[in-house]
Amino acid sequence: MSGTALAGARERRVSTGGIELCVVELGDPERPTVLLVHGYPDSKEVWSEVAEQLAARFHVVLYDVRGHGRSSAPVPLRGGFTLEKLTDDFLAVADAVSPDRPVHLVGHDWGSVQGWEFATVARTEGRIASFTSMSGPSLDHFGHWIKKRMTRPTPRRAAQLLNQGAKSWYVGMLHTPVLPELAWRGPLGKRWPRILARLEEVPAGSAYPTASLPSDAAHGAWLYRDNVRPRLRRPRADAYAHVPVQLITPTGDAFLSERLYDELERWAPELVRRTLPAKHWIPRTRPDQVAAWISEFVTTREEPTAKAPQQKAPGKYADRFSGQLVLVTGAASGIGRATAFAFAEAGARVVAVDRDGEGAARTAEMARLVGAADAWGECVDVSDEQAMEKLAAKVAAEYGIVDVLVNNAGIGLSGPFLETSSEDWKKVLDVNLWGVVHGCRIFGKQMAERGQGGHIVNTASAAAYLPSRTLPAYSTSKAAVLMLSECLRAELASKSIGVSAICPGIVNTNITATSRFAGVDAAEEKRRQERSSRLYGLRNFPPEKVADAILLAVVKNRAVVPVTPESKGALWMSRFMPNTLRRIARLEPRL
Repeated sequence: MSGTALAGARERRVSTGGIELCVVELGDPERPTVLLVHGYPDSKEVWSEVAEQLAARFHVVLYDVRGHGRSSAPVPLRGGFTLEKLTDDFLAVADAVSPDRPVHLVGHDWGSVQGWEFATVARTEGRIASFTSMSGPSLDHFGHWIKKRMTRPTPRRAAQLLNQGAKSWYVGMLHTPVLPELAWRGPLGKRWPRILARLEEVPAGSAYPTASLPSDAAHGAWLYRDNVRPRLRRPRADAYAHVPVQLITPTGDAFLSERLYDELERWAPELVRRTLPAKHWIPRTRPDQVAAWISEFVTTREEPTAKAPQQKAPGKYADRFSGQLVLVTGAASGIGRATAFAFAEAGARVVAVDRDGEGAARTAEMARLVGAADAWGECVDVSDEQAMEKLAAKVAAEYGIVDVLVNNAGIGLSGPFLETSSEDWKKVLDVNLWGVVHGCRIFGKQMAERGQGGHIVNTASAAAYLPSRTLPAYSTSKAAVLMLSECLRAELASKSIGVSAICPGIVNTNITATSRFAGVDAAEEKRRQERSSRLYGLRNFPPEKVADAILLAVVKNRAVVPVTPESKGALWMSRFMPNTLRRIARLEPRL
């Protein structure tokens, strides 16, 4: 492939309607064919990283859309980019590369707009096995979406129209004569790579964008001029997908609202939804996740027995976490175990970590039963830096880079400051603070180096902002976790890594049964543990609700998440009534 470093790429030319298309193939032609169609103003090279990953399992085909890359342009340009002619091109490529089997179609941006046409017109029936859509709606569906909001307006629908109109400002610009061509062949074409790097966080690479970008973008303006107005004015009424569809929606897309797909089930009866916390150009910014989802979707269509894992994921966040790798520390019980199960129900791959190896293994076993794509148990003490380093190396080598890290492991310690020994302080800080530091540093570094974002969740506590005369060591450790999370959130935002601090209050877990009480003998410590356990049991706030809050924090990228009512109230008081909290802290509790 010219301008790329794809190993084993085979190039051919395909003729269709007076056009010569540049087509590239990778992988074994005897395997299922995955056909990747690029968007605007791209060429096939936008897919290079995804294609390399898919080629190990599939026959991967990329082609330059007419007028782009090394494919020829129609003469004249006007009328040469209609969806009907683009469908001719697709069928010519599919017949050339996979004459006897339907292809698995994947499109991004205008490649997805084309893909919706291919997947809904009658003449392609039997040539497409599945369709994966990214960042590009059907123009017909879009037209019906607009008409519904124009003819039956409500305040919400009006807001949706205004929002999408603001996002689509560039469409009008591309309809103006001559100006887009002048801009792309002039300063915009030269600056586009820097614009992508700054606004879209697309990593720079020698293979993309290619040197043909200015002419590609100038020619591609006719995609809009030949299709957008006619289809939006007179959308097809029969634009129903005749193939299974996978929709991957980046939640940070600057050009397309998520609301465009609200009624998609009407048009695509066999629909699988995925969401990704990323911007528009996900084939470049999130190639690992894109390739994994394409691979899973294609495999479930080629191998019926492979459908089981997908069907096992009943969680409401399955579209967000299915197939992602999630590591949870302190996963043998309590909040950690509930969190591992919640991610498992969403179809994630789960690594359950705990110093109780048997407990971690049981959590992993149960996680597989409730819906995890896969799960593993690991026996590790989070306070041991070298052990955490080894764990990270093993996870990266055997399972991949972690997408979501939940630093949940923690221990309790109660007792006045003057009766708390240095050894007690060290034990609490080693687990509650240094365990979080090790996890953030080691796994966070892997996320950052991968360059495809991620999320870190640190379990703090309401004690982080609720002063107490009986919890100085524990409260200090959790306050440090809260501030560490805030600092990391600021630092890692530029790398698309979110950081959340979860602050549960009184939750019914076994931490009370294992908490230490400084300054008392063993019998008194046991009595206090039992009494605390009874009180927490009477409160009976389940750890599953904390787990739900953790998943929502990742989905919404929330910074500080108090969970229980008392935690929420304490956070509010710490901000608006700090002196009241200080006076309450002076009261001596009855033990």
